[in-house]
Amino acid sequence: MNIALILAAGTGSRMGNADKPKQFLLVHGKPLMIHTIEAFEVNPEVDKIVISTNEEYIEEVKLMCKQYDLTKVCKIVAGGDTRQISVYNGLKGIKEIGAKEDDIVIIHDSARPLINQRIIRENIECCKAYGAVDTVIKATDTIVKSENGQTISDIPVRKELYQGQTPQTFNFSLIWNAHEAVKNKSVPNVTDDTKLVLLLGHDVHLVEGDKLNFKITTFDDLMMLKALLKIGKSEVL
Repeated sequence: MNIALILAAGTGSRMGNADKPKQFLLVHGKPLMIHTIEAFEVNPEVDKIVISTNEEYIEEVKLMCKQYDLTKVCKIVAGGDTRQISVYNGLKGIKEIGAKEDDIVIIHDSARPLINQRIIRENIECCKAYGAVDTVIKATDTIVKSENGQTISDIPVRKELYQGQTPQTFNFSLIWNAHEAVKNKSVPNVTDDTKLVLLLGHDVHLVEGDKLNFKITTFDDLMMLKALLKIGKSEVL
């Protein structure tokens, strides 16, 4: 079974004065997160969808799923104050619906609505082969490292650098054990699930992402998304 875990528990603090978290903002008459979830709803290889969202919005998300006929959504759980907690709560929800050890979990940000079917398909294929996958794009700009925020400490070799996206896809038993391993330990909050898997000593393989698979973080990102949807993604590929 292939299960998509959609993370929709962010506050959207960098979006400005929006009165709701960004994942609920309307984009061409439809909530941002619905644009994202629909990409997994229509994918024939995705069997079920679990959503981790703000606790106070759970009932609203349930209504949205009915309104947009998202039949694969089988569970909605309360997220947490951090991404790590939101993922873990989502994994507990996946466990409750009867996930098996070799099932595949596709973890994706609700604020990346331009995810394409090729990326979802290749994440699943690669995870079947290797057990842990990260979606990335090659860094095109030189990356400058500064330890004090004022002067350059290092300039890493650009050809070795990639920008991380989502989905991040794992065998259920692997990502569950990775979260369990740090749950009761004094490990700083980890904002990337691949980091937890790497801490277990497991390799993470790469799947090529897409520049259009960007995360809606600021108001400018939102305006760019609206423009892309208006003209049609196919015209900018």
